[in-house]
Amino acid sequence: MTVPVLVPVAELADVVRSKNAGPFELTLDIVFTRREQFDLVARERAISREWVAEAYGVPVADVGEPVYYAPARAVKVTLRRPLVSGAVGDTDVYGAQQHGPLLALRLPAAP
Repeated sequence: MTVPVLVPVAELADVVRSKNAGPFELTLDIVFTRREQFDLVARERAISREWVAEAYGVPVADVGEPVYYAPARAVKVTLRRPLVSGAVGDTDVYGAQQHGPLLALRLPAAP
């Protein structure tokens, strides 16, 4: 059995982004370049609540179940914002700069 090659998500996806999902939540999106890559990640459930919780330093209970949406070759995960959007101390009102931890994700590469 061969060990899968793990590749940074930025090399496999056209889009890696974050955005508000209302004032209390963030949505993380990964849109894969190739159908084969999306299919592999979806089949393996390679993006998990546990990984997102660890990457963002939040409890697993604050992370929604990843949604694998085949027509768009996309994975979406929603998590609770640490601060309400626009609250004192919030440094990213739109949630558009919160995708950084996703870039540390390494995924098995499709052939």
